[in-house]
Amino acid sequence: MTGVHDRLDETVGPAASGPVEGAADGGRAILEVRGARVVYDGKTAVDGVDLALPAGQVLAVLGPSGCGKSTLLRAVAGVEPLAGGSVAWDGEDLSRVPTHRRGFALMFQDGQLFDHLTVAGNVGYALRGARVRRAARADRVAELLALVGLDGYGDRLPRTLSGGERQRVALARSLAARPRLLLLDEPLSALDAGLRERLAADLRRILREAGTTALFVTHDQAEAFAVADRLAVMRAGRVVQQGAARQVWSAPADAETARFLGFTRVVDGAGARLLTGGAAERVAVRPSALRAGAEGDLTATVLSAVASPDGARLVLRVDGVGELDATGPVGGFPLVGDAVRVRVEPAGLAPLGDLSH
Repeated sequence: MTGVHDRLDETVGPAASGPVEGAADGGRAILEVRGARVVYDGKTAVDGVDLALPAGQVLAVLGPSGCGKSTLLRAVAGVEPLAGGSVAWDGEDLSRVPTHRRGFALMFQDGQLFDHLTVAGNVGYALRGARVRRAARADRVAELLALVGLDGYGDRLPRTLSGGERQRVALARSLAARPRLLLLDEPLSALDAGLRERLAADLRRILREAGTTALFVTHDQAEAFAVADRLAVMRAGRVVQQGAARQVWSAPADAETARFLGFTRVVDGAGARLLTGGAAERVAVRPSALRAGAEGDLTATVLSAVASPDGARLVLRVDGVGELDATGPVGGFPLVGDAVRVRVEPAGLAPLGDLSH
């Protein structure tokens, strides 16, 4: 390996030795990042980050562009030097272990396929470097192409594939040498929204079937929720919250995190008590939390209404609460100025403890 843009998803060192027993159920961490700091030209890009990832699980580092998540990923890979802190695998400090000896694979946004090689040649490239016998290599390539849904594609060239197919090939190539850890840097971001959603579900299935431990960075909240077992939300170089995906989603650490996770409004005081039945003084609200229709305990006036295939997207002035986003029925949705009843869906609410905006 000669530079930061080398293809780390090829021959990457020792193969996985198998998951730590019990780790897939939330056992001890096999990857541990402690106090990681990365500094560029005197500016801190990653600032004291701690991460813990059990074997066999997928951890998504989620955050906006420029928050330091890709830099953190590259530091774990060993491509970016740490100015402080440590990265350890199964208790071994990796500070003196070069990138190509860590046994990790890194998959980039664009897949970086070899255009002069066939699909099978791309997938089997790392195995050639590892001196795997031809018959065993062919079996492994066939196994991986089946895993990623590309049976029969082995003789095709990358230029004949769609964007989604190319990313599947890149993923198969990354898994070929059975890396101890797969590092995914926004692997679906170059795809259109519909394809990204479908591939996110496939990626989750593929990683689980392969038993792969993975660290996945993305700015897309839905993508992270679809793929990951655990989430770490990153902001301005720091991890502000991490835990099981559903736990982070249902209980964001603060208002700013809630807004990044797709909660569109934060309600305080009497309005929060009204929405939660007195259970919270401050609550983050998703549009899915309020459903306008014939039934509901709250009343509201429609401020705006936009049709969508899944139903109306509304803005309401809810009596006793204020302006909130809501959803409406697919057909015959209310018009601006209409009075409507509103049903509260508790799953779309998240009580907050902070007072900052």
